[in-house]
This record gives sequence, C-alpha cells and structure tokens, in this order.
Amino acid sequence: MLTNKLEALMRCNNLDEIDAALEPVVRTHSTVKHCRSWLMLSAHNIKHLGKIPLLEADGIMLNLEDGVDISLKPLALRQCAWTLSQLPTCSKKLVVRVNPLDEGGAEEIRYLNAFMPDAIRIPKVRTLDDVHRAAALLEASIELHLSIETKEAWLALAALGAHERVSTCYLGILDLFSDMRLPQELIVPENSTILAMLSHFLTTCRCVGVEPVSFVFQDYHNAAGFHAWVALEKQMGFRSKGCLSPSQVALVNAMFACDHAAVARARKIVARFEAEQKHRRSGFSDAELGFIDEPVYKGALALLDTAESS
Repeated sequence: MLTNKLEALMRCNNLDEIDAALEPVVRTHSTVKHCRSWLMLSAHNIKHLGKIPLLEADGIMLNLEDGVDISLKPLALRQCAWTLSQLPTCSKKLVVRVNPLDEGGAEEIRYLNAFMPDAIRIPKVRTLDDVHRAAALLEASIELHLSIETKEAWLALAALGAHERVSTCYLGILDLFSDMRLPQELIVPENSTILAMLSHFLTTCRCVGVEPVSFVFQDYHNAAGFHAWVALEKQMGFRSKGCLSPSQVALVNAMFACDHAAVARARKIVARFEAEQKHRRSGFSDAELGFIDEPVYKGALALLDTAESS
C-alpha cells in the first residue's frame, strides 16, 4: 500500500508538484533506546521503502548518500520525506543519512526537519565545528548521529561524541581506511590493526556516552564471513551493527539478543548486595553467586541497564 501511493505521487517527476503534495507531519518519535540491527535502505528504491513496516531490523537507515546516483538525490529526498510522513508512529527507529553538509546535506536537513525523522546521520564529519553546524540546523527533538569515517574525525572521536546532541556514532571502516591510506585487505578479523581500531572506537564511544555501531559488511552474500565479524564484535562488547540485507539483520538480532541467564544472575546480585548493604556489609560470598562487592554490583547494574534498553 505504501509503495502504490508513493509510486503514484512520484510519477509526475516534477519536484515542485511533489513538494506541493507533501505535507509536514508531527511524528511520534520512536521509543526504542537501543538498536541491535541497522538496515541500510536507499531512499531512491520505492519498493524497499514500502517494506519498512514488515522488516525485522530495529533501526532503518534511509540513505541519501553513497549508493544514490547524484541525479536521483532530489527525488530520493522527497521519497524519504513521504515515507516518514506515512509512518507517524513506527516500531523501528527511522534515521536519514544525508549527504555531507557542504554537498547538499545542510539543505536536506532543513527539508527533513518538517518530517521529523528520529535522527539524522551526518557523513564525512571532520571537526567539532561540523557537529556544531549540524546541531544548529537540526530540530531539537531529532537526534544527531555521526559517521566516523575520516582521519580527522578519528582523532577527534572523544570530542565529537561528547557533544550534547550526539547519541550514536557509526564506524565507516572503508572510507576511514581509504582516508588513512591503509589497504582494505587489512580488514579481516585476525588483523591486529583492525582489532585495535575496533577497541578504540568501542571504548571511546562508551566513555563519552554514545552508542557505537560497528561497520557494514559489504559482502552480504558471504554469510560465514559476516557471522565471524558479528561473533568477534559481540565478544568485544559491541551490541549494534549496520546491515545490508534481511539475512544480516536476522543474524545480528539473534547474536545480540538478550542473555536471559546473565540478566537473571545480575538481578540476583543486585538484590543480594542491596540487602546486605542494609547491614553495612559491602563484601561477602554467596553460595550460588560467588564473591560480591561493590564493583561486582556495579557491573550487574550496568548489565541490567543494557538489557533494559534493548
């Protein structure tokens, strides 16, 4: 149904007529606190946009940047706006990846403000000034997300992520390697350079309080390769990854699913510690749970916080 209406609207191929037909909408922003899977959809593909309500991804990335031919970008922008207008409420987080600010992105943000995506993702960020500029353009209720894919952004990651409007950072590994003049052949799970970079990205984002989203694996036909990356990233502490296909989404959702046994254990630790605290005991042994002290208690609280936001 969404697809049929959109095709009818776009058939005129006259941007002024399309703009006249599009009506701003007050969307109820998604209450999803954490997205395991982010599915990339090109905003010029009408059929893909029409399937959004049926997709299993926690987050949908409506893409106006890479993969959209420059001649199609104006129409893709309007298709993106229309899609948002038809989904005043949505169980998924709807984010738009605009173009770089000086390559049409600033104008796209101004256009999309009236259609209230849950967030705008800014690519090719280099400096804190870029973040200030994007934040000034963006309506206050819309989250600001950043692509970390330039060497300048990599060096300034902590400062960029600490900006009060930024809630999520995505690792754009291919562009980042290109900007650093590193060969993409290094991007394999066993390479120490990529492991160090993943660790730095994860821990820096965590320290400044933003969600780190691991990179998109381009070879979406290679299920075994994708599985290897997701298994590694889960082991490292990631809980969110970009996806290019429904099959990747299914794997990510399964791999990053809540560990109910760990959550149950954490609740027991919290309950036992808080009960003992009333008797001014902060370090003790439990026959089932082992030794419990304040650091163990805080770790359990952190795990529960993560589980509740999933």
